[in-house]
Formats: sequence, C-alpha cells, structure tokens
Amino acid sequence: MIQRLILTLAALTLLGTPAQAQDREVPYWASLRANEINMRVGPSADYKIDWVYRRKGLPVKVVRVMEGWRLIEDPDGTRGWVASRLLDPARGAMVIGQEAAPMREDADASAPIKWQLAPGVVGTLGDCARGWCEMTVGKRSGWVRQTRLWGAGEP
Repeated sequence: MIQRLILTLAALTLLGTPAQAQDREVPYWASLRANEINMRVGPSADYKIDWVYRRKGLPVKVVRVMEGWRLIEDPDGTRGWVASRLLDPARGAMVIGQEAAPMREDADASAPIKWQLAPGVVGTLGDCARGWCEMTVGKRSGWVRQTRLWGAGEP
C-alpha cells in the first residue's frame, strides 16, 4: 500500500504537477487548487494539520519553498505549509475592506457599475493596469480598483 502511494506520487511529480507554480522566486501569488486543503505546521505530511481550507481559488502568497512544500500566507496573514501540488499558478484575488467594491464596465471610476462585490468574494484575476484589475467572478467580469483586491499587485 505504501509502495503504491509512493509510486503514484512519483508518477504525478514526473507527469505534470504544475511546475510553473513550483519553481519561481518567492514571494509569488498562487491560488488554492482544491476545495479542501490541509495547512500544516511544517513541510511534511508528518506534521500536524493546523487549518483546513475549504475555498478553491483562494489567493495565497507563497513566501518560502522547501522541496514539495510551500509556506503560504493567506489573506488573514495566517502562515502554514501546503503541498505544492495543491497550488494553482492561476492568479486569484479576494475583495478586501469593510464595504462592497464596485465592479465597473471599464477601468475608470466614472464607468458604469455592473455589480457590487461583497468583502470576501473570490474571483479570477486578469490584467492590472493604472490601479485597476480585470476580475471574473463566476460568469461575471469587470474592473475593480486594485487597492480593493488581495492577491493583486506585487506580493
């Protein structure tokens, strides 16, 4: 059983873990790949689980790399270790602040508001320029001020 698990993990490593999310200089942004991910107190499955994330797409900051493990920081500032294969190189963002963030038709404060995004809403991050980021939440997309997004900008 253990040998089969080791062989399966080795095959996954050789056949296509998301290398682009693995071999970059830290810090960098990533997002959670699965609906449930264990954050551990150390860089191994032997370490105690400190937290369980249940939010696929949540943006995280990778602050340290150790073999197949990444020390991440979440939007609340909590740090812990996750297996690198559970991180997605696709950039996500989360709305921050106390009030809803307007999602606009264009990257302009005078552009019509399409939707109001509640704090904590997570979406896929597109291009950012001049203080605005394109963001997609479900089937809706538009432009949000970069200062209202955790996961946008320099890590």
